[in-house]
Amino acid sequence: MALGGGGPQRGTAAANAANLRRRKTTAGGGSAGAAGGTMLQFYTDDSPGLKISPNVVLVMSIGFIAFVAILHVMGKLYFVRREA
Repeated sequence: MALGGGGPQRGTAAANAANLRRRKTTAGGGSAGAAGGTMLQFYTDDSPGLKISPNVVLVMSIGFIAFVAILHVMGKLYFVRREA
């Protein structure tokens, strides 16, 4: 036994079993359930915020990419005209 403590020494089978039990009860119980509940709040109808379908997000993303590409082309054309 270790001095000043009632637990088994490090590296023994009893210490490993105690650590395993401790990990299962603390990590498995409270935090996983709370995190799962929090993640599900993002995908429910009761969650606050703007409701946008995935199709709208896809169209807006493609539109933004096209807008940036057009700005690049316009910038290149403007730069070529100023040199002439």
